[in-house]
Amino acid sequence: MLSRIAESLYWIGRYLERAEDTARILDVHLYLTVEDPLADPQAADRLLLSVMGVPDGEDAGSSAVMQRLCYDTRSPSSILASLRGARESARRSRETVPTEMWEAVNTTWHAVQRGQLSAMRPAVAFRWVRERCAVITATADSTMSRDLGWQFLTLGRSLERIDMTARLVEAAALTTSASAWSTALRSTGAHHAFVQWASDQDSDLESVEFLLLNRLFPRSVLTTLDTAIEALIVLEAGSPQLAYDSEAARLLGQARAKLEFHERAQMLDALPERMTALQSTCAQADAAITRRFFEGAVAPQWHEGAL
Repeated sequence: MLSRIAESLYWIGRYLERAEDTARILDVHLYLTVEDPLADPQAADRLLLSVMGVPDGEDAGSSAVMQRLCYDTRSPSSILASLRGARESARRSRETVPTEMWEAVNTTWHAVQRGQLSAMRPAVAFRWVRERCAVITATADSTMSRDLGWQFLTLGRSLERIDMTARLVEAAALTTSASAWSTALRSTGAHHAFVQWASDQDSDLESVEFLLLNRLFPRSVLTTLDTAIEALIVLEAGSPQLAYDSEAARLLGQARAKLEFHERAQMLDALPERMTALQSTCAQADAAITRRFFEGAVAPQWHEGAL
């Protein structure tokens, strides 16, 4: 597969996951700041900007949060920049992306360009973004052959999901709010599944265990690491040995082992530091994937979201 097309598919996966996850996080953040009488809006705004990688010193406040994370095309964390990046990536790989998927991506971007997103109330806008990303992802699932292109799309989506979940877990571990873990669960779409799984056990430890280790929940870090490593195995000619000789698979495999075999009783120990390390691993894996598979690709100007 041409490195240019492979890189485009990889970034479609990353950008769509980033847009959806950011919409989820903003939706929960908005709900908590409006409905929770004990919430400190300014502290919540600063924490959210920190989680999303906005540099220290940026102005915090509800309007600043919305601008930076939703509408600012110059911010790699914003929904608008992510949707634009996904559309440009899809355009560059038109010969590989199924027509139905391209139409879903293109329709979404043109609706954003016409001002549909900015005209909606925030809660409605976030739901619309989640639904559009779900439509595009489901269309890809049902129309793409499980070939190398599909594996690059899956790899990009998985790496972005690991990074975003690690950020949310780190934020929950750093805050003293009683609703911190409930917020993290809702932001990852895990609350309903967690309630079913945990039954009457609703402690911080159970929340961390579910978000990091639950193999039945598709957004848990361990499940997503498995998916990313499986994609790398296929991309390395289907050979696990070749895959684990690659730097990206080695990095992700080590991260999986550290999570999987960490003592349960010590799951909360040094959690923020461990999640920071996991984010760093994702950045290193992204760089290794770029060197391994995208060498020689034309450097695209649309890499606003590169880590």
